[in-house]
Amino acid sequence: MNSLFNSLKPEKQERIINAALKEFVQSGFDKASTNEIVKEAQISKGSLFNYFHNKKQLYFYLIDYGMKVVEIIFEHIDLTETDLFVRLEKLGFEKLQIQRKYPQVFDFLTSLYQEESDEVKADIQGRIQLIQKEGFARIYENIDYTKFRDDIDIQKAIEILTWTMYAFGEKAIKQLISFDKVGEEYLKEWESYSQILKSSFYK
Repeated sequence: MNSLFNSLKPEKQERIINAALKEFVQSGFDKASTNEIVKEAQISKGSLFNYFHNKKQLYFYLIDYGMKVVEIIFEHIDLTETDLFVRLEKLGFEKLQIQRKYPQVFDFLTSLYQEESDEVKADIQGRIQLIQKEGFARIYENIDYTKFRDDIDIQKAIEILTWTMYAFGEKAIKQLISFDKVGEEYLKEWESYSQILKSSFYK
């Protein structure tokens, strides 16, 4: 699937991807216009439907593309760093750099949370839940839990931390207009939450 598209020159692929990302972010799935996509990408409509059979296939190609970009973030997890909060701090910095490099991708992934189209909503939710589950599993891999206080239920502490990260992400999504505007203040705000949790959980 999409072998014809993948055989295109990288510059042309990027032009089509960016045009489609922009249109889906601005209009949502149902109202997104393939006419606007081909106009922005400077290709014919026939070419677009040679690469993708329909709008839905293009949409899910973009989701898969976005997930590959997210995977880059998790590839930067330093598993030799066993202090959970230091690991999160380092990961946050790497995440910021990736978000700055691919702002349109993260704008698109953010738009998935607000997508209400019956045609795609259920599939979207399944994919989001999967990537979150896999991501958190990798974040907590090879952590030194002896740093936690002896009277702390570690499993509950991890749940609290996970909920906090999730809620912080939701808050950031609502506040950000676009990921090309994301800055260091994003990391500083997270650090304020992280310090509270660390002082509560650690010895």
